[in-house]
Amino acid sequence: MAVTDEAIEKIKGMIVSGALRPGDRLPKESELASELGLSRNSLREAVRALSLIRILDVRQGDGTYVTSLDPQLLLEALSFVVDFHRDDTVLEFLAVRRILEPAATAMAASRISEQQLDALSAQLDKLGETPSVEELVACDLDFHRGIVQSSGNSVLCSLLDGLSGPTTRARIWRGLTQEDAVSRTLHEHRMILAALRDRDGEAARSWATVHIASVEQWLRSTL
Repeated sequence: MAVTDEAIEKIKGMIVSGALRPGDRLPKESELASELGLSRNSLREAVRALSLIRILDVRQGDGTYVTSLDPQLLLEALSFVVDFHRDDTVLEFLAVRRILEPAATAMAASRISEQQLDALSAQLDKLGETPSVEELVACDLDFHRGIVQSSGNSVLCSLLDGLSGPTTRARIWRGLTQEDAVSRTLHEHRMILAALRDRDGEAARSWATVHIASVEQWLRSTL
């Protein structure tokens, strides 16, 4: 194992074991290097790597701290990596979204408040019947994010946020090239919202699946 990898594993071990907790300040570099049996250079490289993936927070003049380790913070790295996808993997991202988002939508059916439902409805009303493709896709992202947040599962919400980049571009491409894409999307949004108002988790799951599968089916036919 490379010395930097060894240093990363040792710091990870301290966090996983509870020796270092969210918000804790790491010991001074010289003390920590001695405690872990590492060179200061390898420790420095490990800290730099762990700060890039939001495990550690290096504060100039104040020291290095363990972050909150909140799922949304940790999964930011996923969004960054996903943006390097190849075009031929978009279908795979859509397939993952088709597995996760309907489940989150079904979970939201019993948890989403009337106020949140009213806000989603107002969002659709404001969009109107003939939005531009860009407006529609922006609304689509907000609409689904609002529903997924209501599922009560922050990890699921962060995962779907991280996967949104490639599938967003596919949705824009579809909106520009498929004649009835806008009207179909608006209809599917209304049906998802109606199922949520009825507190019908299975209907919400089904309409969310149809919604994502229609993009997937269109994309498969064009590749």
